[in-house]
Amino acid sequence: MIQISPNSEDTKIFQYERINHPHPKVQNRMDVLCLKTNGLAHKKIAKIASVSKNTVTRYLRMYNEGGIDKLREVNFYKPQSDQVQHTSSIEAYFKEHPPATIKEAMNIIEVLTGLKRSETQIRKFLKSVGLKRLKTGHVPSKADQDEQERFIDEELQPRLEEAESGERKVFFVDAAHFALAPFLGYLWCFVRVFIKAPAGRQRFNVLGALDAITHELITITNDTYINAHSVLGLLYKITNRRFTVPVTLVLDNARYQKCKIVWAVAKILDIELLYLPSYSPNLNLIERLWKSVKKKCLYSKYYPDFAAFKSAITDCQENTETKYKKEPDSLITLKFQRFKKSQFIS
Repeated sequence: MIQISPNSEDTKIFQYERINHPHPKVQNRMDVLCLKTNGLAHKKIAKIASVSKNTVTRYLRMYNEGGIDKLREVNFYKPQSDQVQHTSSIEAYFKEHPPATIKEAMNIIEVLTGLKRSETQIRKFLKSVGLKRLKTGHVPSKADQDEQERFIDEELQPRLEEAESGERKVFFVDAAHFALAPFLGYLWCFVRVFIKAPAGRQRFNVLGALDAITHELITITNDTYINAHSVLGLLYKITNRRFTVPVTLVLDNARYQKCKIVWAVAKILDIELLYLPSYSPNLNLIERLWKSVKKKCLYSKYYPDFAAFKSAITDCQENTETKYKKEPDSLITLKFQRFKKSQFIS
């Protein structure tokens, strides 16, 4: 018969944790050890603790081998799914060929492994290996990822660091062209809702400069088109703010922004023009603001005339620092979308 030699401290633990330990399995073990210290026979202990004699012997051996800590261990047997054995091959395939639906993933896994599982099981498995259902994004096919990385690290980031410390003003510049037409979105509704489409194709053009740090928005607007004269008007508006630190405008390569007259006036006004790499809308923060404006005041909204349409857009822009500040602040951070070759579908 197995004997144990607990010290007084362990005896107190047996007595306490047989009732107070949070796990019933450990309570049962402590009860067995407590009864053993009272000198009861194994047969009597098994009856009182509602376990077999072999279990009594096993618990005593556990204590002799590892003490109190061993008794507190709770290890459950978890049968491994046959599917888990194929995890590496499934992961490798889905890295190259991401499935669009759970049903598609289910069919692919059946082909790869010969195992048929329900959609619920497949969904659980995909989550367990780290797959997430994410919306695909797009990037211009001519975008140069290496040039974008160089631009961020060597040109953009140093200027943004100066802006954060108050040593420079950095504005992101771009034009948005809002056409008087339905901007369709999603709504929670009992039946499908239809938005009236106004007649005509009038456009409200906005050339904006967004402060990278304060999110102040300076704009030039018209109902015709944006050109170099619009850019000059924006330069003068920025100059009239009389900033006491250097000013940098981050722009794309649109012709009306990259011409001799704009360069000449910017030089006279002592404004630095920093041009983004070609095909890099992901590096222009103001693009996120235009997205927010459309979502806030245009999606699934009907405006009876062009005046109401313009008024809604203007109000939304003018209140980016007040009424609508929360949403732009969460979108317009100094974290830029970077691309890895592994993220592209070939």
